[in-house]
Amino acid sequence: MNTLLSMTAFALVSSITPGPVNLVALDTGARHGLRASLPYVTGATVGFTALLLAVGLGVQGLVAAVPAVTRALRWAGALFLLFMAWQLAQPRAEPGPAADTPARRPSFLAGAAMQWLNPKAWLASLAGTAAYAAGDGARVAVFALVYFGVCWASVACWAGAGRALGAALRQERRVRWFNRAMAALLAATALSIFGA
Repeated sequence: MNTLLSMTAFALVSSITPGPVNLVALDTGARHGLRASLPYVTGATVGFTALLLAVGLGVQGLVAAVPAVTRALRWAGALFLLFMAWQLAQPRAEPGPAADTPARRPSFLAGAAMQWLNPKAWLASLAGTAAYAAGDGARVAVFALVYFGVCWASVACWAGAGRALGAALRQERRVRWFNRAMAALLAATALSIFGA
């Protein structure tokens, strides 16, 4: 029982704290609402759980044995975050008839892919499986199940917080500044990865 509580606490701390996936969930919730954000939330959860299973069942050995893999993941993740930041910073609509076109929201696949390119997700997977699973397939499966529930609830909380912010963002100018702030946070995260 103590191990399950410890796994849950680890999953909560690493899932609920700010990171690129949560920032996109916040932005998506603010622009599209909670219900429309759920495919992204679910994709991020499935993507992380798949990553955790892969790491727990052997990828951690490859990452440890081949340092170039770690560097490639770091660069790919940082470039992906910069791309997401660029997308967030773009104006959502042009004046005129195109202004009625709704902004595209991040999808299930975007959420899943983002986790595989998210350095925070890799660190959580590597640290968590080392601490709680130690190569034991049954323990990896239990940890993945615990993480799935906690991760989904955590990312959904960020989307819900975004939805609550959405009411304050009814003016186009406020939305623009909010998107720019989210883009700047993602870009800062990406730049910190380049410096690591």
